[in-house]
Amino acid sequence: MSIIYKKESGTITIHTKNSSYQMRVTPHGFLQHTYYGRRIEDENMSYLFLNYDRACSGNPDEVYPSRKISLDTMAQEYPGYGVGDYRIHPISLRNSDGSRAVDFRYVGHEIKEGKYSIDGLPSSYDDGDGAETLIVTITDRVTKVTAELIYGVFEEKDIITRAVRVVNNGKGTVKLTRAFSMSLDIPYGKWDMIHFHGKHAFERQTEREPLGHLVKTVGSARGTSSHQENPFVIVADRNACEDFGECYGMMLVYSGGFKLQAEVDQFDSTRLVMGLQDEQFSWHLDAGDAFSTPEVIMSFSGSGLTKLSHNYHKFIRNNICRGKYKLARRPILINNWEATYFDFTDEKLLQIADEAAPLGIEMLVLDDGWFGERNSDNAGLGDWFVNEKKIKCGLKSLIEQINAKGLKFGIWIEPEMVNEDSELYRKHPDWALTIPGRRPNRTRNQLVLDMARPEVRDYLYGRIEDLLSNNHIEYVKWDMNRSIADAYSASAPEDRQGEVLHRYILGLYELMDRITTNFPDVLIEGCSGGGARFDAGILSYSPQIWCSDDTDPIKRLSIQYGTSFGYPVSTMGAHVSASPNHQTGRDTTIHTRGIVAMSGTFGYELDPSKLSDQDKEEIKEQIVQFKKHYDLIQNGLYYRLTEIKKDYYEAWEFAAEDGSEALLNVVATDVQPNPALMHIRLKGLESDAVYEIDDSDLKKYTEGCPPYLLADSVEVKRLTGDALMNAGYTLPWAFGTYPAFQMHFKKVK
Repeated sequence: MSIIYKKESGTITIHTKNSSYQMRVTPHGFLQHTYYGRRIEDENMSYLFLNYDRACSGNPDEVYPSRKISLDTMAQEYPGYGVGDYRIHPISLRNSDGSRAVDFRYVGHEIKEGKYSIDGLPSSYDDGDGAETLIVTITDRVTKVTAELIYGVFEEKDIITRAVRVVNNGKGTVKLTRAFSMSLDIPYGKWDMIHFHGKHAFERQTEREPLGHLVKTVGSARGTSSHQENPFVIVADRNACEDFGECYGMMLVYSGGFKLQAEVDQFDSTRLVMGLQDEQFSWHLDAGDAFSTPEVIMSFSGSGLTKLSHNYHKFIRNNICRGKYKLARRPILINNWEATYFDFTDEKLLQIADEAAPLGIEMLVLDDGWFGERNSDNAGLGDWFVNEKKIKCGLKSLIEQINAKGLKFGIWIEPEMVNEDSELYRKHPDWALTIPGRRPNRTRNQLVLDMARPEVRDYLYGRIEDLLSNNHIEYVKWDMNRSIADAYSASAPEDRQGEVLHRYILGLYELMDRITTNFPDVLIEGCSGGGARFDAGILSYSPQIWCSDDTDPIKRLSIQYGTSFGYPVSTMGAHVSASPNHQTGRDTTIHTRGIVAMSGTFGYELDPSKLSDQDKEEIKEQIVQFKKHYDLIQNGLYYRLTEIKKDYYEAWEFAAEDGSEALLNVVATDVQPNPALMHIRLKGLESDAVYEIDDSDLKKYTEGCPPYLLADSVEVKRLTGDALMNAGYTLPWAFGTYPAFQMHFKKVK
């Protein structure tokens, strides 16, 4: 059993393989949080807390006349609001009498086999893990507002999930104004917060800041999880690094606005709360109604950031991603966007297919511009009918011709959006989110459809169902190219407008679930202006997400680096694009572009007819290499060997879980004269094993280097794991324009 209740001490303890989590029901009915950290066997951890009379920290009525127990100083599992705890809080509401207080006491708990699910929301699932569920019920004794605190436990994977179900068991109407999924009190220690900020074409940049005596907030009020922040945060002790130190991860399984707050209080205790963005949120609960929050995936590592990342990588691959392509090899594709943009015909697409097939590419994806009057990004969204002025032979015939060349076919859609210059908008202007009496805010000259409306979802499902049923389409790129403003629904009453943004996400999930259920063989790649919705919610329907619209490999290094802290390589859409790069104008070799893109789902986004014969041969070789190392790259243990932008090169590694092989990747980002030599210690190998080294790719890395800059030859073809991990490996002097290479290490004895 991973969940243990001891009645005599009132403790409920959750154990995972390497961590323990504990709460305690106090004699007065408070639900005290006592511990989350390295695994500790069956102790009542409340001994860590000493109660004192703290001036100006009030005392609940139950403890009168004692002044040594205060909600303002107690570590709590899910604090209430407005009754004496002045720190950040996970819930707030307005009761039917107008009061704002909610004061929880323990009622009971239940332990179940298996993993819970959440109505209307994606969540993790038990993939034969023997998961367990804990439900702890706390209630406000006056208003009868109840919170069911829900925990999922995946013992072997070091994962605990959390969600909350708020139930109005009273007689009047309650209006929720904040409903977060978790609260976590860490009573001791000094901590840093690592978050992943960014912007369009520069997502998930790593930033680490110390937590101090103020409230820090990470979140998105954009209606999406956003380019600007990711719904994943790490709290690490001040000395934690890749291989040492304690760190906690919190990842929200949600694709809309979110908020995480962290506060270090007056006595140096740290509180974290995470859940739905509350700035435009309210939710009516009539008597008997319930509201469910999204799930948070929590993990603890006592041995550094790499172990925490590995916990999330395995869990997302196996317990978030679903369907045929969850673990199966995905096709190597070429997307026509950067090759043609809107300016294409069926003849041009067939030409791309003719050029791509002999290179080993397996799929052609037709991007934006194939439908309606879509000759720019100013018109046509919503009219999901084939533009036969461009595709004169018809979509079905085009796909058949492409399939005949040995390529699969994929297509781009952006179903959540509408242009005012479209037949759909002219028929149904009220389907768009706009505020009465105000001119709308536009992004890319498009508006947002009200996904909460069943008739909108039915229309979109009908168009997508027709597209997929009548054409041999095996891949869909699902885009969403703007943040949400003007969050007003013409179908919702005035007092329910605070529900619009969350109902939008619920509607999106309902549509995606309908499509993935009825078309299980179609691979969906999520996208939102690149990586604006790179989250575990979308990954529940789409096993990969376009990592960023920035395809410059040097800028991609930091994007993929930041993404790797929480998300596995198998989820990162990555392509080799043209050089000079369309976003930055930077020149890089196709070899370097390939090495960076291989640390993702791998594909191409260029016009192959413009490639040199040498580059075409390089692509053939890249595809062979990627297929050869596919399982290692997609499912191996990922190691960050350098800290981004701290040196003149970036290095990362994939290692098989059994230590049988490893693939080292290096890109020189700032080639220097007379540099300090690159020296790297590998990870994840067997200490006493011998590894054969394939360094044939170094020939391309040193290609063009003048002889006087080449080192004397040192022939090393075999080394022990001990040598590679402890003494390390010294790499040749970098020369040229962003040179890169891979080295493969294979266990031979």
